[in-house]
Amino acid sequence: MTMISKALGRIQPSATLAMTAKVTELKAQGIDVIGLSAGEPDFDTPDFVKEAAIQAIRDGDTNYTTVDGTAALKQAIVDKFARDNGLTYTTKQVCANGGGKHTLFNALVATLDPGDEVIIPAPYWVSYPDIVNFAGGTPVFIEAGADQNYKITPKQLEAAITPKTKWVLLNSPSNPSGAAYSAEELKALGAVILPHEQVMVMTDDMYEHIWYADFAFSTIAQVCPELFDRTLTVNGVSKAYAMTGWRIGYAGGPEWLIKAMAKLQSQSTSNPCSISQAAAVAALNGPQDFLVDRSAAFEKRRDLVVSMINDTPGLQCPTPEGAFYVYPDASELMGKTTPKGAVIKTDEDLIAYFLEEAQVAAVHGAAFGLSPAFRISYATSEEILTEACTRIQRACVALT
Repeated sequence: MTMISKALGRIQPSATLAMTAKVTELKAQGIDVIGLSAGEPDFDTPDFVKEAAIQAIRDGDTNYTTVDGTAALKQAIVDKFARDNGLTYTTKQVCANGGGKHTLFNALVATLDPGDEVIIPAPYWVSYPDIVNFAGGTPVFIEAGADQNYKITPKQLEAAITPKTKWVLLNSPSNPSGAAYSAEELKALGAVILPHEQVMVMTDDMYEHIWYADFAFSTIAQVCPELFDRTLTVNGVSKAYAMTGWRIGYAGGPEWLIKAMAKLQSQSTSNPCSISQAAAVAALNGPQDFLVDRSAAFEKRRDLVVSMINDTPGLQCPTPEGAFYVYPDASELMGKTTPKGAVIKTDEDLIAYFLEEAQVAAVHGAAFGLSPAFRISYATSEEILTEACTRIQRACVALT
């Protein structure tokens, strides 16, 4: 007998977290596996952020807070959006949540009914469609392959919108591809969305400060102000400030939506951790110059990995414009045979082969909705990345 709900049955465990757990298990067995599956900066949380958290503990800031963020954190979020993005929100138009995933979850669960459609460009972050499915909505995918640098076109978007479309979800820079939209590209997508008055835009800007493109970062509410009242701009402190475990995400959007998200949160998690909120205030209000240095370090790693992957037989790797991932196309390796006689039929087979024969862990492209490909996180040292890519090269050369 099972008591599992239908809603839970509509989702799958996170493939990225599953692979990270597998790496931990293998390392515990003494196996020399290189894990490139986790989307987590290898830098430490800045000291001034840690000190703010310690001070909050000493000051006794350990009680419940307002459900969706303290007054100090909400003001810091308002100031951040104004400073970095030219977006003017009030504190009633922003919220803080238990991580960016929680922000997305709240927004989608608060707004979706059965039959509502959410347009999701593929490749996509693994959680997007599962959250939509959990909420009772219907994911509608637009595939954008390596040949178009993993970015959808206005024509594709127009073809995907129907009277049932509730949201268009954009992620720039992208997890898993690192692709980023320019202001002009966002304006073109916005022009498609604008006439469809029932369509909202959710933009996941979590990797905003990990940026390498020769054009400035933009978010759609900034370059399409006519969509401001129909846009939820999502961000967080996890990636830029190396605060993944602190679990603070945030968003700016129309007041009615922020209230709806807070209502849901009041009956689920209540407030985010009070200490983490104090740390996030320090992160958003404090010195930002270190972000440039960290982005430059990631860019060097990107260049190393892209070069080595593109020197690997059977792999094609576009150059990411942000984030800390590459998403090589592995089409040419499908149908190849391993030294043990197994045929590589899918990208999941390929990743299993890399793990078994090269002791390198990545995540298969099917988890991100676009195959055959795989995702590598280069949020680790150049030495480790060089060794990992060398192992991948040897494994690919060995295929026949």
